[in-house]
Amino acid sequence: MLNNVKKYYVMMLLLALALFGSGCVRDFDEASSLFITDTELSADKVTTSFVNLNVTTYILHEGGAQKNDTLLQLKVFDSNTGFLKLREVSDVGPIKEGETSPVSQSIRLPKEGRYRLEFFLSEGNKTKSTAEIYLSGLESLKTDVQEIGIGIDGMDFLVKKVVGNNVVIENDIYLTNSGSNVSENYKMLVKAREMDARLIANKVWTTTGTIGPEETVIRSVNLTVPDNYNYVVEVIIWKDNTIVKRGEDYVQLNPQKVIDKNKTVESKDVVTSDFIVEEPTTWGEPSYEVPYEETGTPGFGSGLAIISIIAALIMFRRKSA
Repeated sequence: MLNNVKKYYVMMLLLALALFGSGCVRDFDEASSLFITDTELSADKVTTSFVNLNVTTYILHEGGAQKNDTLLQLKVFDSNTGFLKLREVSDVGPIKEGETSPVSQSIRLPKEGRYRLEFFLSEGNKTKSTAEIYLSGLESLKTDVQEIGIGIDGMDFLVKKVVGNNVVIENDIYLTNSGSNVSENYKMLVKAREMDARLIANKVWTTTGTIGPEETVIRSVNLTVPDNYNYVVEVIIWKDNTIVKRGEDYVQLNPQKVIDKNKTVESKDVVTSDFIVEEPTTWGEPSYEVPYEETGTPGFGSGLAIISIIAALIMFRRKSA
């Protein structure tokens, strides 16, 4: 009897061990097998100082049950200092068993430098696969034609003088060099275009001048335009014979307002001479400015003057008759 009881417990113990062991084998078999198989880098955008890179990592799901929290972490180190420059973490998403899926990440790096890129593929708290590549020679990449590193951040307008029906407006243009090197000196065209007829009232050629890295400067030009019109002031920056940057702002010398629900429009009278600034406040180093020169009536103002003279001659003849 005692022997039978011992045999029973031994059998139960063996059965429990078998069940536990089969469960461990099952859990091990179901664990996913994920591997980084390849990486690709391509330049999306090349500026004077930086490169926007697209990094594509290919991940193979060899087998097993993949968990939901599968992540790909990309770390970029400066090879010279060992400092961490940036880190990107992306959700891998589900990958069918036996298939390879690409994961794309975007990074922005200075053109000058050598870098080490480390990839960590993890599932939960467990690292599944790692990879490492070295990157250098970005400074040899040719800058995109449209990218000069200079941005037009805004414009200010000051009334300098009122001469008859003409207004001299000083246009202050804020230019920022977002690059890490001193910018080139580019040609810049500034023109005032009447809003309704789209006629050019005046235009001035100048230059951006050289701008230090991460600096903002003010370049000023004077535009002489007929009074009582509304204008779009356009700034166009040229690199050789190619337009590389545009910006615009508005000057309303004849502003309008809506005065009722039926959208009735009423012109607002603006006395331009009230806005003349005789001694504008300055700060820091004086910016580059194209000096104002007295010229004939600009744009379409001269045409209006000629029409007025002809009309006066016709009236004189009628009175003489």
